[in-house]
This record gives sequence, structure tokens and C-alpha cells, in this order.
Amino acid sequence: MGNRFFPGPHRMHQATIRQEIIDRVTARRGRFHVFDRFEASETALVVIDMQPTFVAEGSPAETAMSREIVPGINALAAAMRAKGAAVIWVTHANARAGDGTDWDAFFDNFVADAVRARTAESLRPGSPDTQLWHLLETGPDDIHLIKNRYSALIPGSSPLERTLRSRGVRNLLIAGVKTNVCCEATARDAMMMDFNVAMVADCCAALSDDEHRAALETFIQQFGDVVTRAEAETLVC
Repeated sequence: MGNRFFPGPHRMHQATIRQEIIDRVTARRGRFHVFDRFEASETALVVIDMQPTFVAEGSPAETAMSREIVPGINALAAAMRAKGAAVIWVTHANARAGDGTDWDAFFDNFVADAVRARTAESLRPGSPDTQLWHLLETGPDDIHLIKNRYSALIPGSSPLERTLRSRGVRNLLIAGVKTNVCCEATARDAMMMDFNVAMVADCCAALSDDEHRAALETFIQQFGDVVTRAEAETLVC
């Protein structure tokens, strides 16, 4: 089969799923990909955290590669709308609580001192930085949700699960930033809640090729599928 390479519309992660992982997965289930077909009416594209906090140059939590996946996400979202699948945009915000926030365990332990105040302000509900990145193209029937934890599917984080269940969605395509943090956290939880999940490799971004690849290699082995944008468009019928 050879290494899996995930090209983007411009520069993209030069990430391959290593041959040893391909061989391990293929030996276990007889093929690389998990799923053959997603029914469009039961499918949602869930785009995670594509907002200025993470996308804008110089932002406190900038992931520069996220800007490179914007054209691919726009193309994938348009294809999903045309097929009748749902498109859901999830952004992140954390409310202030007393002298801190509603997630001090994150801000106190995992945000550098030099940018902690900027990050908290950037993620304040209502901040312009919590709005969808301006170059993303939305449709009138798209759904917009806010989460307050890495995973959009843990209890209390967002209304994503209720939204999916109410629409009869069983299948998820995951895109956005970061591959190995909020995208992976949401995708893992989705699998454990009995959704069928595929991460769209060239529509996800991380801080480095190694982190991007590591997330995808773990996911393809234990949690769901890893596909390119072109494969996602063929998968959804």
C-alpha cells in the first residue's frame, strides 16, 4: 500500500502514517480504512476551533498551519452541504469566574505565564476571537456551537451531542485545530459514544508534523478512520 501522505491545498503537514502502522492495522482487520460508506443524511462535518485565538498570526495560541487548511475546509463543507450532510462549526470560549475562569486547571497549568491573561481575554465569551475565522465560508443552515473544554462531547462542554442525536447523526467527519488536542479529544469521545468517526487529515492542523502524525496513527488504530478530504467526499453518499 505504501505510506499514507496527506497533501493540503497549499503547504500542509508533511505527515505520513508509517508503514509499520499500516501493516499492523491491515493485519488486524484486513484493510486500512474502517468505513466504506457514510449515509449523508446521517453524517455531520464537525469543524473544531477555527477561530482567531488559534488561527490569527500573533494570537496567544497560534497554530500557524491552521491558516493553510482553510481552503480545504471550505471545499469539504461545500461538498457536504451539496450531499445533504450537516455542517457544524464549534468554537471555544471560557467564562470568567471570580478571580479566575471556569477552567482554571487549564489556564493555571498549561498556559504560559506570559500569555495567560491574553489567552483568557481572547477566549472570553463574546470576544471577537471566539468568532469563526473570517475566511471560512458558512451556509445558512450550518450549525454554530460553543464549547468550553477540549472535547465538545464531554458532559457540560457543549450541546453537540444533543444536536447530533436530535438530527439522527451517526457519522462524524472531524476537521480543525489542533489535530492532537481538541480535534482528537472530540473524535475519541465520539467513538466511545458509539458514533462512527473519521478524522480528515488534510483538514486538521497541529503545531508540528510529528504531533499531527502521532494523533492520526493512534486514531486509526483504536478509534476510527483517517481519510483525506477527497476520500471523505467519496465516503459520504
